[in-house]
Amino acid sequence: MSNGYLSRSSLSFHFFAGLSTGMLSASLLQPADLLKTRVQQSPSSTLLSTLKEITSGPTPLLHLWRGTLPSVIRTGFGSALYFSTLNALRQHVARSNLLTSTLIVSATLPGAKYSSSSLPQLSNLANLTTGAIARASAGFVMMPLTIIKVRYESNLYSYKSLWGAGSAILRKEGVRGFFSGFGATAIRDAPYAGLYVLFYEQLKSRLSALQTAGIVPDTSIRQDGMKTRVSAPINFVSGVLAAGFATAITNPFDAIKTRLQLMPKKYGNLVRAGRQMVQEEGFRSFFDGLGLRIGRKAASSALAWTLYEELVRRAEIRWQDTKAQAPSTVGED
Repeated sequence: MSNGYLSRSSLSFHFFAGLSTGMLSASLLQPADLLKTRVQQSPSSTLLSTLKEITSGPTPLLHLWRGTLPSVIRTGFGSALYFSTLNALRQHVARSNLLTSTLIVSATLPGAKYSSSSLPQLSNLANLTTGAIARASAGFVMMPLTIIKVRYESNLYSYKSLWGAGSAILRKEGVRGFFSGFGATAIRDAPYAGLYVLFYEQLKSRLSALQTAGIVPDTSIRQDGMKTRVSAPINFVSGVLAAGFATAITNPFDAIKTRLQLMPKKYGNLVRAGRQMVQEEGFRSFFDGLGLRIGRKAASSALAWTLYEELVRRAEIRWQDTKAQAPSTVGED
């Protein structure tokens, strides 16, 4: 297998690995996403009142999964673009030694002989920057689907179908309507993704160091890193904690983003929306839906990243084994 073929296969693999993990997490966690949208759309909405309103309807289960199709498409392809872009950026940074600094602590701790990570080890600055760039890029591409999804989930609109929602937005607001709230979305997603990757890699390194401290390597640990039974729990716990930290920090932008997407005429832009929310509802409005968002983000990010890293790990092992078994093409003198 040539290096060029391996590189192309790797790029497509990261795309489809991100696609599958994103679609799975979105379909499982759609009720939490719908509840978050309903809670954030109005200051009078609470989780219990919203849940009671939905469950008192004729088809509560179907209602909880309302908007699943656009959510699955958006999250699936968004994750595919994000993971493939992130992988390309990380590989480039690792090869070119970009974004390194003596003031930045390495993501790999000296005591961690074995790591649960299947990704290139970068500096904190590189983890923060590559995560932010990859997420902002994917978010811009998927923004129209995000708008349709949020409007379709909300009970402020009476859209009967996804096509009807898209047609109504285009007719009333033009193409610009599909990018309402992108500023708040980018300001939320880019820092969130950057902080998430930074926290995630640091937590993995520290948990891996604790796992291997004082343990003599034996057949339970592979030469190329930890076995799946060890690395998967470390990756999952790291994902949950990293998502919790990053979500709490960026939730004000998520609250503003939801208002802009649902009521763009009322709130106008990022600064005006933030000011108006504080004047009308106080600073607590910036943290509406925080509990739901932390729960959903922790579960979705941990699930997606754990599955993604395991798929990458297994694929890399297969590619290495295939390459090792391939006959040599170098001629003998």
